[in-house]
Amino acid sequence: MSSIRRPNLVLSSIVILFFAAVVPGYASETVTTSDSCIVSTPDSGAQEPLAAEKKPEAKPEPFAFADFTWLNGNSRQHKPTFDFPAFTGEIRVDTNYVYDLNHPKDHTLVGSSELGRTGEVQVQQLGVGGDFHYNNVRGRLLTQLGMYSTMTPRNDASPSRGQWDLANAYRYVSEAYGGYHFDKMNGINVDAGIFMSYVGLFSYYQYDNWAYQPSYVSSNTPWFFNGIRIQIYPNDHFKEEIWLTNGWQSYGMFNDAPGIGSQTLWRPNGNWSILSNNYFYGKDTLGNNKRKRAHSDSSVEWKYGDTPDSKLSKSALSFTFDIGCEYGGGVQCFGSDPAKPSQYFIGVMLYNRWWFNHDKYGVTLGGGAITNPGRYLVLVPPINGATAASGTPYFTANPGDPYRAWDASATFDYMPNDNVTFRYELNHRHANVPYWAGSGGVTPPGGNTGAPGSLVDSWQPDLRKNETRFTAALLVKF
Repeated sequence: MSSIRRPNLVLSSIVILFFAAVVPGYASETVTTSDSCIVSTPDSGAQEPLAAEKKPEAKPEPFAFADFTWLNGNSRQHKPTFDFPAFTGEIRVDTNYVYDLNHPKDHTLVGSSELGRTGEVQVQQLGVGGDFHYNNVRGRLLTQLGMYSTMTPRNDASPSRGQWDLANAYRYVSEAYGGYHFDKMNGINVDAGIFMSYVGLFSYYQYDNWAYQPSYVSSNTPWFFNGIRIQIYPNDHFKEEIWLTNGWQSYGMFNDAPGIGSQTLWRPNGNWSILSNNYFYGKDTLGNNKRKRAHSDSSVEWKYGDTPDSKLSKSALSFTFDIGCEYGGGVQCFGSDPAKPSQYFIGVMLYNRWWFNHDKYGVTLGGGAITNPGRYLVLVPPINGATAASGTPYFTANPGDPYRAWDASATFDYMPNDNVTFRYELNHRHANVPYWAGSGGVTPPGGNTGAPGSLVDSWQPDLRKNETRFTAALLVKF
C-alpha cells in the first residue's frame, strides 16, 4: 500500500523567501493588480509632525513595483473605470459563438467549464459588482448571470448532501466575501466567503486570459473556494496565502473534513511570476469519508520580450505543471495493487503569447495534456442531464478507469482599448475514450428522461474521441 506525503509548505516558503531576499527587483510605474492590498493612509485632519520628527515611510502596494497586466490570468486593465473612495466598480460581459465540427444536433458542448452550447450566440457571463474598501474593511461582490449560473453549480456535487439547496443559494454569485486589512508588514488580509481559486493559472474570467478555452489543467481544477483565506505580504514582491475551505470547488462539505491549502507567489521583477498552489486533506468524494485528496499546482510566467515601439511589442510564455491524487477508501496514489487502483492526476500546460502594434493585437499558441485514472477530476458529460452529483453509467468514474487527453489551440485577439477584446480561437481536443459530443448529441429524443444521467431504453449518446471547434467571443470589462 502506498501513501502520499503532504506538501511541505513551510520548506517551499523558506526557499522562495530566501531567493526573494537575494534577487533584487526593479521599480516601475504603479498599476492596479488583482493581488493589490488596501493600505490605510493617515487621517487628513491629523496634526502636522514636528520638524524633528520623521514621517513613517509609506509601504509600497504589493506587486505594484511593475506593470503585470501582461500576465495570463491577470486583468490587462491599467486603471479601473469606476473608482471611488470607498468603492471600485466592475462590470464584465462575456458573449460567445461556437462552431463545432462535430455538429451535435442538441447544440450541447461537452468537457468545458467555460462553454456549454454550440451554433448559438450565448451570454456566458454577466458580472456586476466590485470592491468595497473603507477604514481597512474589505468586501467584494460579483455576479455570474448567464451560462455560468447553470454550468458552475452542476459541477459541484456537495449540494446533494443535506438540505437548503446550496446550488440555488449561490447560483448567481461568482465572488462574495468580506474581510479586514491589518497594517502589518506589507499588509495582511483576512477574508471569508466565496473567492476565486488560483489552481490552474487561468482566470475564471475569460477577459483576463490569453486564450478562451484553457487546457485541461485549468478546466478540470477548481474555479472557486468557499471558506476563509489569509493573505500575508512580507514585502511587495512576495505573498503567502492560506486557505481553509469547505472542499474542492464546493459550496458545502462532501464528508466530515475541510480542505486545507495555500498559495506561495513570488515576483522578483517585472518579467517573472512564480507560484505554487497546494491543497490537501480534503475528503472530496461524495459518500466516501475515507478517501482524501491532495494536489500541487505550480506555474511560471516569463515576459522575455518588451519593445513597445516595435511591431512585436511584447512576448511572454507560461508553463504549468500539476500533480495530485486520491488515497484511502479503496484507492491509492500510485501502485500496482489491483485491489486498490491508482487514482492520480498529472497535467501540463504551455502557452506562448505575442502582442503587436502597441498591444492592440495578440496571438497565443498553446495546449496541454492530462492523465487522470479514476476520472475524479474529469468533468461529467451532461448526458441525459447528468451532473457531478448524479454521474452517469454512459461515462463511468470507477477507480482506475483510464482517461488521457491532449489539446491545442490558436487564439487571435483584437484589443482596441483596455475595455474590450474581440477574440477568435481554434481548438482541437482528443481523448483516449469517447467523450466529446458527436452529431447525435447527448440528449435523448424528446429531452431528458428519468433521473439525471440515467439509462434510457434503446438510446445511446453519440460520443467521440476528437473535437475541433471555432469560437468567436466579445469580451467587455468596465
